Amino acid sequence: MSKKASAESKILDAAYKLFLEKGYRQATMDDIAQVLGMSKKTLYKYYPGKLDLLAASFEVTKTKLTAKVEAIVENRYISFPLKLKSALTVMASVLGPINPELFEDLREHAPEIWEDLAHYIQESAHVRFKKLLEQGIGEGMVKPSININLVVMLYAASVQSLMDPKFRGQFPEPIQKGMKIPPADIYDQAITIIYNGIMTDKARNEFASA
Repeated sequence: MSKKASAESKILDAAYKLFLEKGYRQATMDDIAQVLGMSKKTLYKYYPGKLDLLAASFEVTKTKLTAKVEAIVENRYISFPLKLKSALTVMASVLGPINPELFEDLREHAPEIWEDLAHYIQESAHVRFKKLLEQGIGEGMVKPSININLVVMLYAASVQSLMDPKFRGQFPEPIQKGMKIPPADIYDQAITIIYNGIMTDKARNEFASA
């Protein structure tokens, strides 16, 4: 890795952690420069603005997520239930730390990045999770009567809706308060509910013990 690429990676890592901690609006270029121990002038040489940093840090996140999920889906040596559980764990570990405040900031102040993330989730569901479900049917682990496209849409819609503060804000206060659990648990439980419903008894038993 070149010196420039190493510096950019270090900057993006620090910026992303700060965005997760403070949200987009509250995190400043001064904050990011201070965490990195560099001058703001030097930081601007790499990224001309905070929005550029946000966009680049999310690109890195999506690239890592894609690589991890694809490696699971393409692995010929693990069973479908383990692949499914591993993929869900990866999704929860990457999306879970993104707090609702940051998603709200994205929607309100960085709509292009918000839309790009939503498109990525839809594309990822179509390409990778559909392939995983087809493998499951081939192994007798997914009920063949299930419409795969419907499951893919349910998956993408559930992830997107849980990310969207406006969607959650439509529900009565008691329901919203009842959702005060870690984001990673929300993704894991919601998506596990969907996939448990499509698996055969054999697959469910393996999934539970995986």
